[in-house]
Amino acid sequence: MGAQKSIHAGKAKIDFNVDLTHKLCGALLAPPLRNSSSPFSQIVGRVSIKHPNIFGGSEKFDLLWNKGLQDSNVVIAIRRPRPEWLSQQSFVIQTLKFFLAHCCLQHSITPEIAVHGLPVNNLSQSGSCGINISRFSAGVDLTEPPNTKWSTKTSIRFELLFVFLIQHVHPFNDDGRSISLDNDGFPITCSGTSHDNMVVLKQESFYAIADDNRFSRLNFQMEQGLPLLSKWLIFNRFKFVASKGFKVGPALLVTSLTGGSIVGDMAPHQAFSIGGYGSVRGYGEGAVGAGRSCLVLNSEFTVPLSKQLEGAVFMDCGTDLGSAHLVPGYPAIRRGKPGYGVGFGYGLRLNSHLGQFRVDYAVNALQRKTVYFGINGVT
Repeated sequence: MGAQKSIHAGKAKIDFNVDLTHKLCGALLAPPLRNSSSPFSQIVGRVSIKHPNIFGGSEKFDLLWNKGLQDSNVVIAIRRPRPEWLSQQSFVIQTLKFFLAHCCLQHSITPEIAVHGLPVNNLSQSGSCGINISRFSAGVDLTEPPNTKWSTKTSIRFELLFVFLIQHVHPFNDDGRSISLDNDGFPITCSGTSHDNMVVLKQESFYAIADDNRFSRLNFQMEQGLPLLSKWLIFNRFKFVASKGFKVGPALLVTSLTGGSIVGDMAPHQAFSIGGYGSVRGYGEGAVGAGRSCLVLNSEFTVPLSKQLEGAVFMDCGTDLGSAHLVPGYPAIRRGKPGYGVGFGYGLRLNSHLGQFRVDYAVNALQRKTVYFGINGVT
């Protein structure tokens, strides 16, 4: 069920977009975040409000609310256009300008399954241990516009993004009460209290090169916790994603490598989790492991079956590089996560004007089978 409405306010137009879906197959789904019999608890929805000129200077306003069965996410953002007089200025001046260009407020509530979840059914699923994370962030983005060079058949693109964030992280149980310890008496936060505070400077770089027969991409992210106050977290966390694809006749082979590490202060929920649809298929979310470091390798070979349908075979593998014992409280070790895993399988890809529909059938190292459904590139 959905609704869309545009309202004209002077020369501006405000767009409202609401999409609601009621989940009827309750027996196949995880329990809601709250033990509630309300029909609203089984609704998955998205509300989007956009204003193209909220202050009269072409500032764009976005309000986005996503509600899942077990999570909620609210984002408020204001973006200003690039002034013409800065178009030829140095990067330093652009940075100062963009410091005021994109302000963002975000609040999210999610069940902490990836790190604290309990693997079940031969690691193919992860059950909740009653820990949820409320995260509030406020910050600004400093963006250097992409540098793109085109030739007849090759495109090269480079982007640079800086984000300055203030974060407040607050764990609570399924009854909504603040907690600082898990069910085994180990701390959930780094501070040992019911919350963690941090100021984070995040830098992200993106590089891509492509032609008609192959492509290469590299994404690098680094987060630095700044010690503005004595009890705030001080850490350095980096993550990279490198992928390469090339055609083999009409087929396409894509391989990607994801890795990362964190040094300094950390709470357990900041660990790198391994396992799940976006990681190692055939395993539940975070069922492979959770550590201070990780490496995940994904390889997929797709073959066109018709104009819109593709078949795929894939193999995923991941490891925590033996770093699970370096996470405070050792949540992965206490829950029996192996620290490494391999999954393989096959699937179908249906391309349509709505996006790409995906179905994957995966088998993990313990011969447990899992089916995934997804959609990419929704317009």
